[in-house]
Amino acid sequence: MILCDIGNTYIHFCDKYRIWKNQPERIDKEKLYADIYYISVNAENEKKLLKAYKNSYNIAKIIEFDTSYEGLGIDRKAACLGVNDGVVIDAGSAITVDVMHEGKHQGGYILPGLVTYTKAYKQISSALDKQINFGISLEEMPLDTRSAISFGMLKSIVSCIGDTIRDKKAYFTGGDGKFLAKFFKESIYNEMLVFNGMQISIDRALNKHKEKE
Repeated sequence: MILCDIGNTYIHFCDKYRIWKNQPERIDKEKLYADIYYISVNAENEKKLLKAYKNSYNIAKIIEFDTSYEGLGIDRKAACLGVNDGVVIDAGSAITVDVMHEGKHQGGYILPGLVTYTKAYKQISSALDKQINFGISLEEMPLDTRSAISFGMLKSIVSCIGDTIRDKKAYFTGGDGKFLAKFFKESIYNEMLVFNGMQISIDRALNKHKEKE
């Protein structure tokens, strides 16, 4: 069994403890023979997976997650399932932040991802088309354009997330999760977070099925 998380930019796979990702247009380059159980936030990328691998099954219906949040993404539900108390941050194309307390979802919000931020600056002016300086200090005022962009981008994200975390534990996942986690003392980076939630849902569904037999 292979688990699959279909995002807007990449399609992520998990075979037990091995995780890898492929660009949607290149997933048919790899031969996968096991059944694939997936969730998806991108319909077009989902079609590409189904075209490449006929033995793929959407498990969104078995992911049970109690929340009052309308329209919560299936990937966010999966990520939150494995956290009883704390803040769940999935930093990908967008940065989603969700708060869990005693196993209950308290709500959450969405920020632009780092790549999305850089594209926004570029749209303002070609002079702002700069790469992120990942080594910048957030304690000193910038003295050049690249640093100014990087500072504004990271400071706004870190400050917003920090205001939510406060004294809670923070669980980071996603492509930029490991980088963002370093700004917070009480942080844990877990690239398996979404896949853990998917596995929890599969196990629960199997147990319910056994109980009915």
